[in-house]
Amino acid sequence: MTIRFGVVGIEHRHIYHLIQGLLDAGATCAGYATSRADPLVLQGVQSRVPGLKAVESAEALLDDDSIQLIVTADVPSRRAELAVDAMRRGKDVLTDKPGVTSFAQLAAVQAAVRETGRIFAICFSERHIVPSVAMAQKLVQDGALGNVFHTLSMGPHRLNATTRPAWFFDKATYGGILVDIASHQIDQFLVLTGSTDATVAHAVHSHIGQATPVSFQDFGEIALASRDNAARGYIRVDWFTPDGLPTWGDGRLFIGGTEGSIEIRKYVDIEGRAGGEHLFLCDRKGTRHIDCSWEPITFFSDLVADVQNRTDKAVPQDHVFAVSRLALEADALATSGSTTP
Repeated sequence: MTIRFGVVGIEHRHIYHLIQGLLDAGATCAGYATSRADPLVLQGVQSRVPGLKAVESAEALLDDDSIQLIVTADVPSRRAELAVDAMRRGKDVLTDKPGVTSFAQLAAVQAAVRETGRIFAICFSERHIVPSVAMAQKLVQDGALGNVFHTLSMGPHRLNATTRPAWFFDKATYGGILVDIASHQIDQFLVLTGSTDATVAHAVHSHIGQATPVSFQDFGEIALASRDNAARGYIRVDWFTPDGLPTWGDGRLFIGGTEGSIEIRKYVDIEGRAGGEHLFLCDRKGTRHIDCSWEPITFFSDLVADVQNRTDKAVPQDHVFAVSRLALEADALATSGSTTP
């Protein structure tokens, strides 16, 4: 047996890997709501998975008792309300990041989880669907680096301004650069340092470029300190990937341990090896490159099992809430390096 899921909120292209990942894990899609969809993104879903059923109303999916999971990449500011509604109708929820864009939304989701016992899962795709990070997790857990005391993670993105909808440039709807992009790096810091929580030691969001409104945050940074150990982390995110790069961003992750270090080039090794998923390990034995492209991704199969068995393996609920809260705290504490509100 497997689970059935419905898709409500086709507003961001991340919905592609959410749908495909669940299908590859053996789940069945009961349909997608065309009433909550960006036309361009909807066209992408229809071309990638043409066999899916289109449903005019989101209510039809939310009220379908045969559906166990609602999947969404809605406008970020609408995801929490949808999630609460779905949970109160007996559904678990998988959302693209960010799952919440305000402290009030986080409190509402937490209350719904307590009241209903449903799962509120966020796919932090820069870890959950990146084989090189999965390999790094295994190496860290196996003690290859000793005690991890620092992470440095960089998440540059290509803007593609002409293809972005209006909500993408409005902080009230996308949540700000630290809530949006940096949630990936906060997630990685907690997992790789073995931390359940952290404090925000420093945060900045800025408007630097000339191609977007001054209210749009195109640069951000965060410094984190673990509450569980001595680990610290630095995060840098931006919207300045140049057009000459053959992918959307040169995502890099550095992990420092007492007995070794790792550098990951997730998506491209500029002027180096072809493709992505490159991991460079340095330990007491020497240095080596590991091609991680064949490392299996288990997030979606783990989530399907969690929905079936009421377990907490794919992305523990407390972790989801910790990442969301830290992103919101960073945004609230951030100073501005520009005229950005």
